Amino acid sequence: MNWNIPLFKSYWEEDDIDSVASVIRRGTYWTVGPEIEELEKNIANYVGTKYGLTFNSGTSALHADLISHNVKDGEVIVPSFTFISTANSVVLASAKPVFAEIEEDNLSLEINDVLEKINNKTKAIIAVHYAGMPCREIKALRDIALDNKLFLIEDAAESLGSKIHNKKVGTFGNSSMFSFCQNKIITAGEGGIILTDEKKLFEKLKLLRSHGRLEKKADYFSSSRDMDYIEVGYNYRMSSLSAAILLSQFNKIDKIINMRREKAEYYNKRLSNIGGIKITLEKIDQFFVYQMYTILLEDIKIRDKLLNHLTKSGIMTKIYFEPVHLKTFYKKNYFYKEGDLPITEDISKRVLTLPLYPSIKKGDIDYIVSEIKNFLG
Repeated sequence: MNWNIPLFKSYWEEDDIDSVASVIRRGTYWTVGPEIEELEKNIANYVGTKYGLTFNSGTSALHADLISHNVKDGEVIVPSFTFISTANSVVLASAKPVFAEIEEDNLSLEINDVLEKINNKTKAIIAVHYAGMPCREIKALRDIALDNKLFLIEDAAESLGSKIHNKKVGTFGNSSMFSFCQNKIITAGEGGIILTDEKKLFEKLKLLRSHGRLEKKADYFSSSRDMDYIEVGYNYRMSSLSAAILLSQFNKIDKIINMRREKAEYYNKRLSNIGGIKITLEKIDQFFVYQMYTILLEDIKIRDKLLNHLTKSGIMTKIYFEPVHLKTFYKKNYFYKEGDLPITEDISKRVLTLPLYPSIKKGDIDYIVSEIKNFLG
């Protein structure tokens, strides 16, 4: 469908094109060029960790991270209100995902339910920072993980630059994952990164990313000698082409975030006085980057009718997210059923994500809001 207003647009400028062209014209090192390490250092420094390691997607990054934490044959507590790769990565790492509830005000893990789900098989907790909002109880989750000798992994795929307690997300857990998919804060179409302060974890991830290959000085493509393989790994590397465009985007990340925040604040202003709609606002110690703009309606009937109304008006919306535990794979293989997570299921029936991207015009937001008003009367 040709949308009058799409859900998202990837933001780019001419320097993004130039950055890729320069790598192409170089005629070599399209795979492991200098852009990779430069990007890793820049993102790690920006967030505030010692190490960063890029991957070809956020999913491959999270998968490798879970394997490095040795969660095999254990359980990992995750929210069901997330993109399915959060749970799938646990399964791919030969562990069992255990779904916990979220709380309505911040759409992130509810700590009391997390505590109830911990047992002697639990090895890790994955906290999701939803839609550019920091997980409100991330410090409490860190304390819970420490008290129970568990790993805390931050799925911050949607929240690069988001902050809470004067710290950027990605600095609270043992490790964190950020995504560079096409609708994220900065993007190369695909890509991901793991950040950590733990050197052993970083070295383990390097092995898993490149077939388990031991690279001491030169990388595989720079050396004429054969190399040893000490693990069974994957081909999870990011290309230099992707790193180049991400470096270019990173140079304007504050501009991109400010553009998103400006448009989200305009939404907040226009929607705040409309009955039947709930919006999530920043608390004093929070900083949102608004990777998505999600509202809550009163019930599923109103939500679905509004979605259809906006669709007829050429406005694309989407439900982020329907519960992962009710997807066929998880019902069939882990015996989840409707009613297992009533809060998550209720919220998922009421959420609706509206169009938001750096270049969206305020006039487009006015039109979206006017159509919402027309629908709600």
